[in-house]
Formats: sequence, structure tokens, C-alpha cells
Amino acid sequence: MAINRDDQNPLRKISEAFIGLANTVKNNSNSQTPDQEDVVQLETAPFSHACSLVSPLFGCLGIAFKFAEIDYVAKVRDLGEASQSLGTLQLMIDRDVEANCVRKAGSHTRNLLRVKRGLDMVRVLFEQIIATEGNSLKNPASTAYAQVFAPHHGWAIRKAVAAGMYALPTKAQLLRKLNEDETSARIQMQNYIAALAPVVTYINELFLSRGLGLDW
Repeated sequence: MAINRDDQNPLRKISEAFIGLANTVKNNSNSQTPDQEDVVQLETAPFSHACSLVSPLFGCLGIAFKFAEIDYVAKVRDLGEASQSLGTLQLMIDRDVEANCVRKAGSHTRNLLRVKRGLDMVRVLFEQIIATEGNSLKNPASTAYAQVFAPHHGWAIRKAVAAGMYALPTKAQLLRKLNEDETSARIQMQNYIAALAPVVTYINELFLSRGLGLDW
């Protein structure tokens, strides 16, 4: 799957979108005072938009991550639809808590957790690509899958993913699909990794502060 030619710099668009989210979280955190609770508010619409920019990356990885592409795209779409009436991620989660449907399949909160895992998988993949020599993506992709998705998947899915790893594109092929050279791709991947950290920390805290946990 190639990136749409109208989007000539997809990695840059991804990193810029998450830098914007990270700045929102950091700026709001810096302005918070001890008597102001819940000042940090991450809006659902820009978050879901940033996540949608990541979707094509799963397609670029081929059949091994086809399941992830289908699942991730559907859940990002749900968050985008939710943004029309639920302006912030905090409000979205709190509404599900009030309705006692947080852990039910299809709930916005459950979908947010799955989307966060997708973002984490991409982060680990980028970290491994940067750290790994050579043209093969098998080790970076296998490590990313093992760290993020495998603990939540049954034997059949894990076996299917393992088989699909042999059909991964090479690093060079992936970079061509993304319209990047190795130097520029490394910069944008590093930017994404750095920007994602405070965003994920914020989302994790939304879950943990409500006693929801992160391993379901």
C-alpha cells in the first residue's frame, strides 16, 4: 500500500500533529495550579485526527499488520465520531464510567485504549528501525508486535502475524512508500517518539486515576 501522492510527507504530518498534542498537554500542565484540578484537557477532535494520520502506516507494513490496520482504523473512526458530542478525552471516558460501559466492546473508552496501543506499536517500531542496522524490518516489526500487541492476542492471531512477518517490505521499500529517505525518516520518527511520550502519559493517567487499569 502506497501513501496517497497528495500527502507527500506523511511522517512529517504525523510528527507535527503529535508535537501539537504534546505541546497542548505540556502547556496546560505548566499552567495548572494546586487548586485547579483537571486543567489539562486534550480535545477529542485533534487527537482523533492525529491518530488518523497514522493509519496508512499499518497498511504499508503488509499482511502481518492487516488485522491491526482494520481494528485501528475502525476505532479511530469511532473516536472521530465521538468528538462531535464529546469534546475532550476526559469527558468521553467519564461518560462511559457514568454509563458503566467502559469495558464493553465498542465503548469509546475501550476504543481509546486500543488506539493508544496502536500508537505505542508504531513508537516501538520506529525505535527499533532507528536502532537496527540493515534493510530488514522483520526484527523491528516482531519486537514491536511482541511488546505491544502479543500479550493481548490469542494463539491463532499470534501465529498468523508470525507468518505474515515474512511478507514485510524492506526498510527501503517502506521509506519509498512514505516518500522519505533514511535521514529525513529518522528525524520524523524521532520527533514522533518524543512527542508521543507526554500524550501517552496523559492518557494513561486518565485511565489510572479512574481505577480503570491499562491491561484489558
